[in-house]
Amino acid sequence: MGRMVVIGAGMGAMATAARLAVAGHRVTVYERAESYGGAVERFERDGFVFDTGPALLHLPAVYRDLFVKTGKESLERSVELVQVDPASRHLFADGTEVTLPNASRAGSVAALDAALGAGAGERWAEFLVRAREAWDRTRRPLLEEPLRAEPAPLGRDPYPAVRRRRLLRGARVAGTLAEVGAWELGDPRLAELLAGYALSYGVDPRHAPGGAAVLPYLEQTFGSWYVRGGMRELARAVYERCRARRVEFVFGAEVTRVVEKDGAASGVELADGSLVEADAVVAGVAPDVLLPAGLPGTTAAPEPGGPSVPGRFTVLLALRGGRDTGAAHRTVVHAPDAGAEAGAVFGGRLAEPPTVTVIRPDDPATRPDEDHEAVTLTATVAPQGPVDWSDPGVRARYAEVVTAAAGAAVPGLRERLLWREIRTPADTAARTGAPGGAVPPPALAGAGGRLLHPANTTGLPGLYRAGGWSHPGGGLAHAGMSGALVAGLVVEGAGFRGSR
Repeated sequence: MGRMVVIGAGMGAMATAARLAVAGHRVTVYERAESYGGAVERFERDGFVFDTGPALLHLPAVYRDLFVKTGKESLERSVELVQVDPASRHLFADGTEVTLPNASRAGSVAALDAALGAGAGERWAEFLVRAREAWDRTRRPLLEEPLRAEPAPLGRDPYPAVRRRRLLRGARVAGTLAEVGAWELGDPRLAELLAGYALSYGVDPRHAPGGAAVLPYLEQTFGSWYVRGGMRELARAVYERCRARRVEFVFGAEVTRVVEKDGAASGVELADGSLVEADAVVAGVAPDVLLPAGLPGTTAAPEPGGPSVPGRFTVLLALRGGRDTGAAHRTVVHAPDAGAEAGAVFGGRLAEPPTVTVIRPDDPATRPDEDHEAVTLTATVAPQGPVDWSDPGVRARYAEVVTAAAGAAVPGLRERLLWREIRTPADTAARTGAPGGAVPPPALAGAGGRLLHPANTTGLPGLYRAGGWSHPGGGLAHAGMSGALVAGLVVEGAGFRGSR
């Protein structure tokens, strides 16, 4: 079989490598960093352990399929998956609090009714029914099939918005996710809940189509999962599966160029000037900085590093005192004005205060002993560039803003603080090479196709894309899906119609 070069050792790239190796190819992965996993990283100090990338796994079936297709050891025998329950706790600016169970429609209805008043849960449940229609209409073409050369059908909004008759204006339907929240959910806190889901994925609710409703639908239907020991353990398991399939990794090896010969990809050039020949090249890097310019037949991606693609601001807190009994794994402290927050984030400004996600895993592996706790705070923010995240003053001041917001979720937070570490989009850019430290959002149908990502094939034969900056977009599950798609295209060629 062929010689395959994979650029980058992120989750999508490694998922591709493992599948190609099982198909009989000789696969070598070149990674500019000194380790694998891409954004799925870990920080350790004084016995405290933190995830600095994704905190939860959604759609674990994607990785179950990867492990089934690439070896005898199942995902569950490689890592310990824990279903997080409750799924999330939400604190709103008016003092309202609601805790949502994991993957329980009836439980969510009861919780929302109790917190927001009778009828709130039913309105949310009816919204999720419509979100399921959007999911059913787009699941296969958006997630399980290669992106078509003409993706026009995915440009149409799949969400069946409710037609409302408005005085003197005739009947109208919501055209954006923010309008879905305002017009269909009937409570500003439900609208904030919906906007919070979008923002956590790096999606602007003011302009995203109603089809973005699939994001809360996926979480509330298929559940949220934590990997015992931290999400880095998932990256370790995928890396070890690659090694078991005889994938070779070369770390500290930066690829500077994809080499073209006779109208096809023929290998890569490394930073030291050496050339590596290959029968095919898979680019798992963000975005097309290494690919030959002017490739025809590709789909435009969101502008990398621009205000439309935000990054993440993360504060890692080492706390004295044990974790509260019954504390939620994930608490979302919502900003008082979701629209103003989105305007700041996607307009290249600082949102003050932002929506802050507080992660408090009940996992002894994350702390030195039971008398301490590791807590991670995350906010979606403008990327490096519009905001100078390399400025120590900006970093420190915003860490104070984020920590102050998180105080609503963690009793006595400031008094318990031993030390903190800060991660900004500038750090992400330095570690991963993503322009501006932007974090790719998942691909979404609607909006005329503007929220799709480049196809996994390119205009250059033998050159493919995998990972969050390619179809079907960012997130752990989506990255794993890209690996299945790329491997299918390499092995079966243009006749490949999708994973099943």
